[in-house]
Amino acid sequence: MTYPRLLLSLLVVGFSLQGPAAHAQEQVFGEEVLGPGAKITFLVAPSGDVEPGAQNLSEARSDLHLEVLAGWTEEASEDVGAPTGGFVPYLHLFATVENEDTGQVKKVTLVPHVNQSDNFHYARNIALPGGPDDPYTVIFEVHPPQTFNLATHADWRAAYGNRLFPPATVTYKNLQLGEIVRATR
Repeated sequence: MTYPRLLLSLLVVGFSLQGPAAHAQEQVFGEEVLGPGAKITFLVAPSGDVEPGAQNLSEARSDLHLEVLAGWTEEASEDVGAPTGGFVPYLHLFATVENEDTGQVKKVTLVPHVNQSDNFHYARNIALPGGPDDPYTVIFEVHPPQTFNLATHADWRAAYGNRLFPPATVTYKNLQLGEIVRATR
């Protein structure tokens, strides 16, 4: 085998041994555990291609992808029989994004999404109310399923009442989002 062919063969083998491409950059704002073990993670990622297009802002028209991961903790697995990390369905999530320099506000409803990296999650592509390098406050509102969306059995009601957890509001201030805005998936 000639030297150029050997080099080409080694290069091909080297590329084939590499792992999958890294997931898109994400910035986690924080986590909260609500009720009997619903772990809620608040984050942002680069905008993505989301369908159906009529209900989602296109990747080209949005700046970033607000996300909330909602899964059960290991303790919840033991206490309430929920699978560790399993998706918490039927939540109602809202986000308010405020530009701290101008006071401009964008309000969005986060809806269920599914992809291969996070699986089920709540999210929305959004256009920021200002420039990518402005400081932002993001306020997330997390509401449990409404009673007509989730029936509760007597054992659950005896232990936790007729809902998963009380509504919660979480605020993150002075967020610098420019790096995420400029990142791509």
